[in-house]
Amino acid sequence: MAGLATSSAEMDLDRPNIEEYLTVESIQELPEKLNLRDLLDISPTLREAAGAIVDDSFTRCFKSNPSEPWNWNVYLFPLWCLGVVFRYGILFPFRVIILAAGCIVFFAAFSLVHFLLGEHNKWKREIERKLVVMICSVFVASWTAVIKYHGPRPSMRPQQVFVANHTSMIDFIILEQMTAFAVIMQKHPGWVGFIQENIGETLGCIWFNRTEAKDREIVARKLREHIQGVDNNNPLLIFPEGTCVNNHYTVMFKKGAFELGCAVCPVAIKYNKIFVDAFWNSKKQSFTMHLVQLMTSWAVVCDVWYLEPQYIRPGETPIEFAERVQDMISVRAGLKKVPWDGYLKYFRPSPKLIERKQRIFAESVLQRLEEK
Repeated sequence: MAGLATSSAEMDLDRPNIEEYLTVESIQELPEKLNLRDLLDISPTLREAAGAIVDDSFTRCFKSNPSEPWNWNVYLFPLWCLGVVFRYGILFPFRVIILAAGCIVFFAAFSLVHFLLGEHNKWKREIERKLVVMICSVFVASWTAVIKYHGPRPSMRPQQVFVANHTSMIDFIILEQMTAFAVIMQKHPGWVGFIQENIGETLGCIWFNRTEAKDREIVARKLREHIQGVDNNNPLLIFPEGTCVNNHYTVMFKKGAFELGCAVCPVAIKYNKIFVDAFWNSKKQSFTMHLVQLMTSWAVVCDVWYLEPQYIRPGETPIEFAERVQDMISVRAGLKKVPWDGYLKYFRPSPKLIERKQRIFAESVLQRLEEK
């Protein structure tokens, strides 16, 4: 008991004495009713925290917003049930057959070309590109996708890179069925990783792990090599947000694609959620289940805009250049631009950032108390 009493006494000594900051009269004269605005008046930091609770625009970027239910009516519910039976009992098996047949033809043809033709055969790379475009078209057909492409079709030209907003891995498939891009993408496990390593590399794709600093250095070097290469037949595609966003917002564009000294060709992608939400939340859903969700929907509806190439302006920094291109894509696709770094979805804020926020909060509170 004596030990507990000693511990309690030590804890009391550690507690700040409020009388050092407030007079006895101010302590005794407590308001009868404390309003929320009185609390928010204590510090701008509290107002900032309250605003974040009310409107957390960062969290909203990575949330899938469910559509409003329409099958609540006694007349509509039977039709909805018939739709479910048709989509899962007829449409889904038919799409699986299409996808399976396409994959069998693709892997058989790709293996023959890859192992029979020589490494430096001029036809090998061209045939492999055509096969990749073909299998991407098969994936798109398995969703009964309705895609409208606006603007001139991309072509391989020296000193250029394509950048697009990112909603799901199917962004790459949708763009790839039109043009064989060499893409920069996060490494994935499972069958997706197998395809990345064995098929994507034939296009000159670059894979990285966002948690490895060494990978980021390698990617930056390969970026410059691809831009300066004369025998690279595939345009380079980059998703500068670095993560999937729910197609209502665009988060901060990384500056890596905008400091290469080349033309940047913006691509805006907008999905219509009338039948299915194409957003892929990789923290809650595997890509396989994401494909099942798409294949059991009525259709994937999407618009793709190829915008005019942009060049860095005199006196413009790569960060400002990235923001300008982000503005163009956001306006064209009807998305809301926010300044958040998408990598915060995967990493906690650094201790230095937390300490700086704590210091600002403490100084503001002390300043307010001294004014009283």
